[in-house]
Amino acid sequence: MPTISEFYGVLIRMYWNDHAPPHFHAIYAEFEAHYAIETLELLRGELPRRAHALVLEWAAQHREELREDWQLCEARQMPKKIEPLR
Repeated sequence: MPTISEFYGVLIRMYWNDHAPPHFHAIYAEFEAHYAIETLELLRGELPRRAHALVLEWAAQHREELREDWQLCEARQMPKKIEPLR
């Protein structure tokens, strides 16, 4: 599973040919959560409150790039790296 971004200890990953709806995985320490790209809705899992807020802020800034990476993963191609949250 490629890591497409990393910031403040949060890893953002996507699986190749993952199930719908389009989403990404956020990992922070022992926590993992899945977020819908279109709505940024938490689909599964959990993160600590601060990490969750950072992920939402980052994803809102990079939604188009997340859509593009999802399409690359569906085609079993390497997704592009996305700038971290600063």
